[in-house]
Amino acid sequence: MITRLIMAAAIGLFFTPAALVCAQEHPEHPKKGAEHPKKGAAEKQVSTADISAGIKSNIETETKKGSDGKFHVKHEGQDLALDLIRVHDDRLSDLGGGKYFACVDMKGTDGKTYDIDFFLTGQPGKMKVTETSVHKIDGKPLYNWKEENGKWHKVSAS
Repeated sequence: MITRLIMAAAIGLFFTPAALVCAQEHPEHPKKGAEHPKKGAAEKQVSTADISAGIKSNIETETKKGSDGKFHVKHEGQDLALDLIRVHDDRLSDLGGGKYFACVDMKGTDGKTYDIDFFLTGQPGKMKVTETSVHKIDGKPLYNWKEENGKWHKVSAS
């Protein structure tokens, strides 16, 4: 619950300026934000290449943990065993506040294609996944993004 609130707040803060410009639109995934200035001299700016490397590293690490060589995600009480197809490098986003978004396509042992959303934190070379969720199964979305009072949150696609 706390993770959902933090994610909703981060997404809400990210989309507030965009909501004022185009309130009638809503994204399929969180979008890239404006560049954020560095807070300290020691803090590094995270690039989309860093986010991509972080998500690939996480998937590789988690895949090695399992005896079946698959990446595992829990969805509706099921353990999905998945293989990476591709990272959507065009959808990598800096959500601000040290939070990042990545989206990947994965193939399940059941033959279905899963679009998995990842939320990350951290610095280049030290990215950590904080949340994963199944966004689509065989191209059919399970949730969408909706703006209410300047804040974006997930809503059921049904």
